[in-house]
Amino acid sequence: MRMLHTMLRVKDLDASLHFYTNIMGMKLLRQSENEAYEYTLAFVGYGEETDQAVLELTYNWGDHDYDMGTAFGHIAFAVNDIYSFCHTLESNGADVYRKPGPVKGGNTLIAFVRDPDGYAIELIERAE
Repeated sequence: MRMLHTMLRVKDLDASLHFYTNIMGMKLLRQSENEAYEYTLAFVGYGEETDQAVLELTYNWGDHDYDMGTAFGHIAFAVNDIYSFCHTLESNGADVYRKPGPVKGGNTLIAFVRDPDGYAIELIERAE
């Protein structure tokens, strides 16, 4: 068994696709619309779905507002140079709300950024 994807409901599909592809560097792997049930799915990732887990961005047509609740924590991504990556994120208008630095009580470098819908993303510096 392996993990396939994580699904996030998004309010503005174009803004989310811009964030995940142009700023976070992912690729749009596939996109489909379901007219009968009025939703669009977009799958993004750093590699093909056959090789790794991806994100499913679900856009429900029409008026909607989501409550993220208190159970969801964050999505985590490994980055090579966290300071440079966070600088790029901020230069593109992203909200890096926890600046890069060591995790409390440790040496691992982390940062946190919010996507256009407010989902938390943890960045962890790891050489690939």
